[in-house]
Amino acid sequence: MPYEMIAIVMFGSMMLMLLTGQRVFGAIGFVGALAGVLLWGTGGVDIPFSSAMKLMKWYPLLTLPMFIFMGYVLSESRIADDLYKMFHVWMGPVKGGLAIGTIGLMVLISAMNGLSVAGMAIGATIALPELLRRGYDKIMVTGVIQAGSSLGILVPPSVVLVLYAMIARQPVGQLWLAGVLPGLMMATLFIIYIYVRCRLQPSLGPALPPEERDVSLTEKLRLLRAGLLPLMIFAVMMVPFVKGWTSLVESSAIGAMAALLAAILKGRMTRKVFEVSVRQTLGITCMFMWIILAALAFGAIFDGLGAVNAIEDLFTARLGLSPWMILILMQLSFIVMGTFLDDTAMLVIVAPLYVPLVDALGFNLIWYGVLYTITTQIAYMTPPFGYNLFLMRAMAPPEITLRDIYWSIIPFVLVMTVALSLVMIFPQIALWLPGYVYGN
Repeated sequence: MPYEMIAIVMFGSMMLMLLTGQRVFGAIGFVGALAGVLLWGTGGVDIPFSSAMKLMKWYPLLTLPMFIFMGYVLSESRIADDLYKMFHVWMGPVKGGLAIGTIGLMVLISAMNGLSVAGMAIGATIALPELLRRGYDKIMVTGVIQAGSSLGILVPPSVVLVLYAMIARQPVGQLWLAGVLPGLMMATLFIIYIYVRCRLQPSLGPALPPEERDVSLTEKLRLLRAGLLPLMIFAVMMVPFVKGWTSLVESSAIGAMAALLAAILKGRMTRKVFEVSVRQTLGITCMFMWIILAALAFGAIFDGLGAVNAIEDLFTARLGLSPWMILILMQLSFIVMGTFLDDTAMLVIVAPLYVPLVDALGFNLIWYGVLYTITTQIAYMTPPFGYNLFLMRAMAPPEITLRDIYWSIIPFVLVMTVALSLVMIFPQIALWLPGYVYGN
């Protein structure tokens, strides 16, 4: 059977199993292992087995539970509430200031957790009711929450980039640093859009009334100290790593211990908070471990077939597509898949094909990791079935309809498309910081 046909059968079987409701890791791992046995006989089981051993020996994977635990400790101990109070006081006098502050909140939440779901949950439960109560336009603030929460998979410590690093065999530290400037750039573009629109249409985001702005400087500074605590924890964790004083795993342990110590010192580390944080950390870590294992097994089978070379030949020699045209088609396929899959499922389904193909086309895999992540953010918010759209529908109050949610994301998707285009045109936006730190 030709390599192209084997590749189509493998991907088709995997998608069919996913459509039947099977778990992502089960569908991917089963198809990979079965293909190995059918193609190479009983010796084919050694391929997924060696992938499992590779996973067990991948030392940076220890960062995964550390960062997830850090995020849950900070969110479950309500330290995120202090962040919003800080932005509320400091940004309230500006038209659209609370929405701008919400974007800042989301950036810091992303630096605490690395998952977009955490930002969505905190934004929908803390920021959204307050914004609606202050008279902000419900369509605009719904878009603000969704767009801001999507930063969680781009700003370090992004759990998605850890997964990409394992599959693409790239350094996690370089990928995280590559996501810093694009993530901050995107957040800045969101803030500029909110500020300009609220200046043109003040009714969308009114400033706080004078009586609520009359807060003493002492109180403002107190809230500033409390709100900057997560940022201090992030600095304590990342500065030694960037300076080369600690390894990535050591920095993640420092971050987890710093978050735990902060919650204890603030008197918020109860038995319930600790138990919930540990349980959630265990559950999410195990889920990611199984997904990574399945993706590695599937990718090893795919590499062994030489199917990537056959598909590269199909695109370049037979269809005559340029490398950039192939890259753009890849990004469009992510947006289509994002209408019914989350970021993790998208990556593990297509990574065995896309990552080697991107490398063969001569593109930088660190840069492509950032492109993938930004495209995933856009796919998350693209109707009709974007992942974030239904998360917001589940968490939003009754007065926000599904139609409101769909309308709310249009300007933010356009802003994210601009950010994606800038990173594609100017790769150094993503590559400058890792090159500077690592001297590449």
